[in-house]
Amino acid sequence: MKLIAVCGLDCAECEGYLATQANDEVAKERVAAKWRKEHNNPRIDAHYVTCNGCLSERLGGHCSECDIRACGVAHGIPNCVHCLDYGTCGKLARFLGFVPKARANLDSIRSR
Repeated sequence: MKLIAVCGLDCAECEGYLATQANDEVAKERVAAKWRKEHNNPRIDAHYVTCNGCLSERLGGHCSECDIRACGVAHGIPNCVHCLDYGTCGKLARFLGFVPKARANLDSIRSR
């Protein structure tokens, strides 16, 4: 069974998640360096990319500040497709505009 984040990202495709699950600090540093450059964010470090899934108790930097995750947790849902506002949520729509694969993941869950 796939682990799909609140926003629809497939955790098995996330470099931070994979490095964390492998307990590979070197890989986490490599991912952090890549993400620092990609996102032009000097704050990204190995802790920031640490991830056990956004609904786990151990949150890395991004999960702890993600508005979509916080909304899903507040609504008590595993991902946005279970929300009554799915399809009309502006916050989610902006994100999915950048990550169409996440939309496909959510739509796939919805069609079941």
